[in-house]
Amino acid sequence: MIGRKLESFESIDYDSFRVDSSSIDRKDRMIQTMTGSQDPLNDPVLLAFLDESLPESRMAEIETRLRNDEALRERLQKLSQQHDQGVHSLGEIWRRHRLSCPTRSELGAMLLEALSAEQVEFIRMHLEETGCRYCQANLEDLKRKAREAESDQQTRRQRIFQSSIGYLKD
Repeated sequence: MIGRKLESFESIDYDSFRVDSSSIDRKDRMIQTMTGSQDPLNDPVLLAFLDESLPESRMAEIETRLRNDEALRERLQKLSQQHDQGVHSLGEIWRRHRLSCPTRSELGAMLLEALSAEQVEFIRMHLEETGCRYCQANLEDLKRKAREAESDQQTRRQRIFQSSIGYLKD
C-alpha cells in the first residue's frame, strides 16, 4: 500500500512548483512551494518553531519578529492552542513522527561510506537544507562516538604493544 502511494509521488512534476525569489533562503522557498504561501512565516514554519525543530538562526529570527509583531504572537498562540487540542495536518504528522528522517543506522552507514550516492544525497539534503536538528544531533553523537572509539583503539594498541615488548627483546 505504501509503495503505491510513493509511486504516485514519483509522477509529480516538481519543476512546476518552483518559486523564484533570491531574497528568501532555500528552506523558505521549499515551504512556500509545499504550502503555496508567499509568507515565509506560514503555519508549518511556526509549528516547527513551537516544536523547536528549526535551525538556531531561524529560531532567533522568529523570536525577534514575535517580540515586535502582536498579530504574529496572536497567530502563534492560536496555532499552539490548535496543536494542543489535537488538530493536526498531514505535514505536522509527517514532521512529528519524523517520517523523512534517516535512521541512526543509516547515518552511521553514511559515516562509514557504505551508502549509495542517492542515499547520501538525500541524507545531506535532509541535514543541510531541511536543517533537521534531531538528525544533526544524532549525526554529531555518532561522530563523537567514532572519535572516542578511535582513541580507545589507539590506547588499547599501545597497551598491547607495551605488554608484549618484553617478549620481543633477545
